[in-house]
Formats: sequence, C-alpha cells, structure tokens
Amino acid sequence: MSDDVRPSTAAADTGHLAALAAFDRMTVARLRVLLHERTPGEAYAIAAGQDRPPAGVLAAMFARDDGLASRWRAEAARHRPETYRQRCADAGVSVVVPADPHFPAQLLGDPACPAVLFVQGDIRVLDARRVGIVGTRNATRHGRATAARFGAELAAEGVVVVSGLARGVDGAAHRGALSVEGSRPVGIVGNGLDRPYPREHATLWADVARRGALISEWPPGIPPDPFRFPLRNRILAALVEVLVVVESRERGGSLITAVEAGRRDVDLMAVPGSVHSPASAGTNRLLRDGAAPANETADVLVALGLDHRRAGRARFDPRPAPRGVAAQIVEACRTRPRTLDGVVELTGLPLDEAAMAVARLERDGWLADAGGWFEAIDQWADLA
Repeated sequence: MSDDVRPSTAAADTGHLAALAAFDRMTVARLRVLLHERTPGEAYAIAAGQDRPPAGVLAAMFARDDGLASRWRAEAARHRPETYRQRCADAGVSVVVPADPHFPAQLLGDPACPAVLFVQGDIRVLDARRVGIVGTRNATRHGRATAARFGAELAAEGVVVVSGLARGVDGAAHRGALSVEGSRPVGIVGNGLDRPYPREHATLWADVARRGALISEWPPGIPPDPFRFPLRNRILAALVEVLVVVESRERGGSLITAVEAGRRDVDLMAVPGSVHSPASAGTNRLLRDGAAPANETADVLVALGLDHRRAGRARFDPRPAPRGVAAQIVEACRTRPRTLDGVVELTGLPLDEAAMAVARLERDGWLADAGGWFEAIDQWADLA
C-alpha cells in the first residue's frame, strides 16, 4: 500500500481525524506515520496510549521523543473524538485525506502534503484555473484597491482567486472576487474554520465558504496561533498556478508564501510599487530577484496561458475625470502619497491654488487625506 492515508468520510473517522490533528506536537509527518495503513480510530488509540505502538517506524517515533507518549496521553484526555465530531457537524466542516477522490490533486505530490484537510464549501472548485493573491496586512489604500481589481477581473475570467483572508491585501482580493457574479473564491486559513480571523472578516469568511471553499489544516476549535500561518502559506502556494504579491514590506508572510511558491515552481509575479513606499519594499525586491511584473490583470492571464484580450474590462467610473494639472496630481499620488507642499513642488502652483485643486479632487473622490498625505483613490476602493 502507498504512504497515503485511507479515504475516510464516516462520522466516526471524522472525529478521530479532527482530534488527532488537534494534538500538541502533532506534525504532518507524525500524523502521516500514525495513519499509514491504519484507520483513524486505530491511529487515535495508539496516540492516546490505549494501544501499544507496533515495532518499526511508529515505535521509533516515540523512542526519539521521550515525552511524546505521555504528552499525547494527556492530549487524548482533552481532545476526544466525539467532541470534534460534533464540532465539525455544527460548523458544516467536512474532512478529506489524500486518498479521498476530492482531495486537491495539486497537493498529492507535494513534499509537505497535509495528512488531513478541513473544508467548508466545495473543494472541487480547485479543479478550475487558480491564482493566488497575497500581500501585507498593512496595505496602502492603493494596494487594497489593486488587490480588489485583480480579484474581480480574474474572477470575471473564470479564474479561482485563492488568498488567506487576512486583513489588507488578502481581504481586498476576496472582496473583489466576490463582487463578480458566479465567482468561486478559495480561502486558506491558519486556524479552525469555526473561528473567523480576524473577527471583522466573519461575513467575508461566510461568503467565501458559501460561494467557493474555506480550507484549513486544523480542526474546529483551534485558535489562530502565529506559528500556524507560515504552515498555511505552503498549502496556498502549492494550490495555485500563479502567485501574485500585491504589496509586501521588507519582511512578512507574503514573502514566505513567495519562497514556498519558488520551491514548487509556481510562477511568481509582483506588483511594482514606489521605491518611496515601505509597503512595496518586499515586492520590489521580488522583482529585482526575478519575479515577473504584474502591472495589470492581462499580465497574469498571459502567465496562465489564457486569452488576455478580454481582461480589464472597464468598470463604469462615475467620478468626473480630472484634466490638466488635476490629472497630473492624481497620477503623482498614485505612485506615492504626497503632502500639500509636495503637490506645490510637483505642479509649480501657488500654495492656495494647489490647496484648492487638492480640495476639489477630494470632493470628487479622487484623493483621500491620510494625515496630511494625499493618496489617490482607485475606482475599486469601495471593495478594499
């Protein structure tokens, strides 16, 4: 028999799988060893100390870690299969393992293939073309609008938008995708599916699950501990064909996802940003290191090998179009935020005329005042 675990959809197996996945110090490798050629119930009995581990790899696993057996016996008292079976049922969560027919094919050959996945929604949406959109939680207004635009325009082309449902770029990408009728976004998260995180994204979580799918490596009840998010990132990277990083600071989770994508030969793209913006320091470095530029949705569709001529269909913009110096100000504020003094320097206008021009652009919805710095507002900002 192969190393893959057996398919399991029975309610009893769901409880055992979820309880095992909740154990402290239960790594992917350990869970796969436990489940190899065993039912989830048999694996749970061994981990809980109710059955003696057979000789071989499993016995060696316990021998290498003196405290593991006692730790897992204590974990079994806290994580009971019947409790997790009910949690999954209450949350509408299904469980898939690598031998199940609907387990994502993209993960089967992955060196860090999850031993179990928990799903809300329809995991079969991953059979379509898939693009990941990730970026910083502390995104600029322009970055969020860009993520929303990419999400909407890719979804309009039938592409499944995959992201992490975090604040900033991730949430904006999902909102953009959801703005398109018939879209099927996918969220990959780092905690139990009954605990929307961040809390203000609870409605967004529900909408993604209803239209597409939410996927986690952890069962209901598991909190969003920081160590889980880098592990989540490898799954996101493995599931997509192209990964687009919209904004990233010098360090952050989106750069970890980019590294994971590189390990898997996933096409990596980044949105160029201003050299003056800390929010684009990471993306600009990715571009210097060889990532392809994603200036517009058509670039991503070309990377997918799809016809790009329909991409970027115009969205009606009710704002009066700026002209002359006003257009110059808006374009300059797209590249980076500007102060009023910066607008004066850029345009050569007297201070009072520059102030009036900026005020008109604010009134018409083209600029926003962010503490004395003026940012251009993308037409997709309502989704960001």
